[in-house]
Amino acid sequence: MLDFIKPWIETFQEFLFLAARAFRNIFRSPHYADDIFIQMDVIGVGSLPIVILIGFFSGIIMGLQMGRALTTYGAQGQIGQIVAIALVREFGPVLTALLVAGRNASGIASELGSMKVTEQIDAMRALGTDPLQKLVTPRLIAMMFVLPLLTIIADFIGLFGGALIAYGLLNMTWSEYWSTAWRALIYQDLAQGLIKPFLFAIIISLVGCLYGMRTTGGTQGVGLATTKAVVVSSIWIFVITSFIDPFFFT
Repeated sequence: MLDFIKPWIETFQEFLFLAARAFRNIFRSPHYADDIFIQMDVIGVGSLPIVILIGFFSGIIMGLQMGRALTTYGAQGQIGQIVAIALVREFGPVLTALLVAGRNASGIASELGSMKVTEQIDAMRALGTDPLQKLVTPRLIAMMFVLPLLTIIADFIGLFGGALIAYGLLNMTWSEYWSTAWRALIYQDLAQGLIKPFLFAIIISLVGCLYGMRTTGGTQGVGLATTKAVVVSSIWIFVITSFIDPFFFT
């Protein structure tokens, strides 16, 4: 039993050490601002099309399913409230994080893993450059900045998708839908919808960097590290949201 648990404990310990050093490097020089902006472009702008698509169709799907149920009870006027709360509190942050994890955790792990197996990281150390300062911290900062913004965009696009269903199928006016949607949201909903993507960003970036930095075994090892990064980050997204939700349960 202990032999089975030991690798998980060792990996989690490595993750904590990596996180501590990465956050410490935020306040240390050099900061490699160019790398940070490059990663913002790769992660944020590169993920924008799929985030818009998933947000839009999530709003449409929720509008269709909830609209059908509410029409049975003559409460279709509450569709804006339900779509807004579901998107902002749960589906927007989680779905956006899963898409970004699938696209960028794998990219980070494969990029750093390729550098590891080709000994580029060892060359950086030989030249006096801290690999964590150069490779990990810029990706952490970029992810923490862009993932909440991507979540906000996904939430708004999802609300727009729900508005199309409310207007086209439920005979609601635009003003009726948007007024009920905005009134349904309180500060706790907005706080939950912004805290989650910030924590998800830390997990996605550091998990990708962790498995990339500890890659071994050539190209086969790079593929294995990429797969582990996506799977582990996706699991932790659900674990974190399940721990956060009770604190905002009202």
